[in-house]
Amino acid sequence: MRSAPTTALLTCGFAILWALAGCATHLDRLQPVRDSFFAGNVDQARTLVEQAEKKRGDRDVLKLDRAMIELASGRPKEAERLLREARDRFDHLEQKSLAEDAASLAADDTLRSYAGEDYEKVLIRVMLALSNLMADGGDASAYALQITEKQEQIAQRLETKDIDAQLRMQAYKQIALGPYIRAMIAEESPLTLDDAVRARVQVASFAPEFRDGKSDLQRAQHEVPIPPGHGVLYVFALVGRGPVKEEVHEVATQAALLVADRIVSANANRGLPPTLAPVPIPKVVTFSPAVQSIGVQVDGAAVGRTATIVDIGHMASLQQEARYPEILGRAVARRVLKKGAIYAVKEGVDAEPWSPESIALNLVGIAWEATERADLRCWGLLPDQIQVLRVTLPAGEHDIALQPDIARQSDGRSMPLGPVAQTRVRIHDGRNAYLLGCFPDWQLVGQLLTSGGE
Repeated sequence: MRSAPTTALLTCGFAILWALAGCATHLDRLQPVRDSFFAGNVDQARTLVEQAEKKRGDRDVLKLDRAMIELASGRPKEAERLLREARDRFDHLEQKSLAEDAASLAADDTLRSYAGEDYEKVLIRVMLALSNLMADGGDASAYALQITEKQEQIAQRLETKDIDAQLRMQAYKQIALGPYIRAMIAEESPLTLDDAVRARVQVASFAPEFRDGKSDLQRAQHEVPIPPGHGVLYVFALVGRGPVKEEVHEVATQAALLVADRIVSANANRGLPPTLAPVPIPKVVTFSPAVQSIGVQVDGAAVGRTATIVDIGHMASLQQEARYPEILGRAVARRVLKKGAIYAVKEGVDAEPWSPESIALNLVGIAWEATERADLRCWGLLPDQIQVLRVTLPAGEHDIALQPDIARQSDGRSMPLGPVAQTRVRIHDGRNAYLLGCFPDWQLVGQLLTSGGE
């Protein structure tokens, strides 16, 4: 007959397993939002995000997804407000919390406040700059500076961590969109053309693979950036579906823990709970865009195709690879701590091997380990790439058409893939105009945004 303590321990273990069975992950809650948004149902996506925000631990990161929905819906000022709130909140959460660290080691990382991945912290500044450009543009240059400053801050913090230096440099290299935005704004005034040249030099240095980097620099150095009687249209395209996280199980660690269990159990007075539950860690998953670029037509004539200036999926994957030892080490430390706690309780109650108390504690330990979940919180509505095209146009009104395209395998020339999205823009003499569209697949989601058009 079981003792009262043994019965209580068994009840506790089965209660933990029952609670685990009904526990949905962040990705489970996020997927309907992604499906609705990518299908073009922005109103439904907004409703689903508001419902998902009822879970307290998800609110901060879901604010970023809500900002993307508002931006696609033609409300850049609202998107900017949400992004500012998320930026300030994430900056605050970078401070260490000993209580949260202890709780996450006792359970899992989902108990910690989500402060964003490094690439997400940078991209908040990127989306702030783009949202502001679509509104009044008054703070876009300041936001662009914040992109570079945040990357420098992150790089300095990582210098103290045990990360392969070459991998760190690749994963955390400066993105070119910050200086690109500063350059295009500086080119509007004859008094800041030197600043524009310096920014164009940075673009070419940060992203040598960017198709237009060298030609932009050549023009800035040797030509009038905006000819008299003309203005410039910058077309920004948010292309593809951005990265998410899924739970994976580290096989090598699982095997190592099994061996360690057997060694300790063979050489100690008390056995350890067997390692039956896998060790879960988050893994970044990326998606290849369905389209290669966005073809741009002005007044019925093709003027070019957008080119990738920020590859978000590649950046996210490299950063996780750089931080993988840290992520894995934390998961192993958590598992070791739990086993140690069970062993300590066995010592305290003097539980003999195969006694009812020892078996009950093993079941509790198994259940405790089985409740671990990888932290899958992420900014789920990011694009995979940010693309841009610069077009010089005569002052006046112009009909603009955007159409996703893909390169043909036979000759590499572009082939239209999806429907045309159209709008009309006014180009002012000596000034920039901005156009932004979201193309997660082969068609526009939401509406085309023009600068100052909210």
